[in-house]
Amino acid sequence: MTTAAPLWEFVDISKAYPGVLANDKVNIRLMPGSIHGLLGENGCGKSTLIKTLSGVQQPDSGKILKNNIPVTISDPQAARDLGIATVFQEFSIVPTLSVAENIFLGKMPCSRFRIIDWGSVRANALRVLSEIDVNISPETITGTLSVGEQQLVEIAKAIAMEASMVILDEPTAALGETEIERLHHLLRNMRNRGTAILYVSHRLDEVERIVDEVTILRNGRVVSASGETEINVSKIVSAMVGEDIGEHYPKEKHVTADVVLEAEGLRTRSGVNNVTFTLHRGEVLGLGGVLGSGRTEIARALFGCDELTAGQITVKGKPVVFRREIDSIRAGLAFVPENRKFDGLFFNFRASGNITAASLNALSRFGIMNLWTEEQATYGLIRDLDISSQAEEKTVNFLSGGNQQKIVIARWLFSDSDILILDEPTQGIDIGAKIAVYNLINKLTRAGKAIILISSDHDELLAMSDRIAVVQHGTVVRTVDAAELTHSDLVRASTIIPRSKYEEEFV
Repeated sequence: MTTAAPLWEFVDISKAYPGVLANDKVNIRLMPGSIHGLLGENGCGKSTLIKTLSGVQQPDSGKILKNNIPVTISDPQAARDLGIATVFQEFSIVPTLSVAENIFLGKMPCSRFRIIDWGSVRANALRVLSEIDVNISPETITGTLSVGEQQLVEIAKAIAMEASMVILDEPTAALGETEIERLHHLLRNMRNRGTAILYVSHRLDEVERIVDEVTILRNGRVVSASGETEINVSKIVSAMVGEDIGEHYPKEKHVTADVVLEAEGLRTRSGVNNVTFTLHRGEVLGLGGVLGSGRTEIARALFGCDELTAGQITVKGKPVVFRREIDSIRAGLAFVPENRKFDGLFFNFRASGNITAASLNALSRFGIMNLWTEEQATYGLIRDLDISSQAEEKTVNFLSGGNQQKIVIARWLFSDSDILILDEPTQGIDIGAKIAVYNLINKLTRAGKAIILISSDHDELLAMSDRIAVVQHGTVVRTVDAAELTHSDLVRASTIIPRSKYEEEFV
């Protein structure tokens, strides 16, 4: 239940960069005990506002009030001292430190002799992890965790601060359905304790479930203040883009009987365990499962990232051996990884250099690459995929998440791959960019390409797949037509069963 007086208020916040007015007199009121959604397409100004509120940068004008008293957030430490905790979409963890060290970095409990009390560090870390029901040892080196587990550590850091305002920037982008429900349960508890929560997400179905009010930005301005837009997906989308964009999942069916890839008994040291399935020309085969079920590990095994210890991969009727990634590329496979930031892009390159990275031989003569030819060869893809024109002049780190994702996909269109593995292809991108990806999937299958789709968004997986292979403990335990599953069926089917029961039933 919210009260009449805001806990935090942001008044006429403006921030400009050369040639861009990123925030234009933005006003938001955050009530105690309320979850406030901050929504808008990529490039609308959300990230700029979050950086301002967390002390990463200073506004050009405007003021910030806490309990109706003006405050200055000069840097991130000042934000923390004022009770602001921020969970950024880009992780701020130190991968070489333990989970406990990351949670309390900068605020380690010390003895009276100013020596770190490691017993308290571990005990407090256990308490925080237990509070959010995360079964990770505090001693674990954070860099060894999966992307989703690292996200949970980021959230644990915010919880440990006991902040009055928590900013969550795409907190569920790397989480599965079970983990999302766990997080939402935690956020509701925080709300009940009076915390003000600013929640940023492109997953509008979960926004509909969790937020109490929304503010929507477009082109740096507030186009819908709190209370002005009904909290349902269609109304939010219309306010975000300024028009009704129609069908959210424009699925086309092009599956044939022609088998283009067959996996039989695949095993790896990374946890793939006796995986068997087939993939047909024109098909979208979804891999469903919770965080840690082994979906990404299967993708890495198929693409040659992880060595097979047993099993056989057959492509277009011919057995193949992928000792490294280049072998799978030559066989016509492509891989759009889960984490485009670390595994998919060269941030010091423009779009053209990223698009051609897997097919440099096509642009080289006598070992010398012609950069003009590269620009001309990629120009059409940039236009066809509606990638920002800035991509031709600026390096990709200046582009939105949706444009970055389309550039990774364009790389494999340039290489003319026949089998594409898409691991969380719409993670962290806005609704317009998502629909562009869905339309691209249709275009690819229409042309006879085959796709393996990994997604933690169950609605997306059900809508865009022809068949779904359910993954548990690193193996495919069930494959079924997507049309035969409901959302609740998929949740039940992909919930991890105890390993003892799994081994009894499937091994």
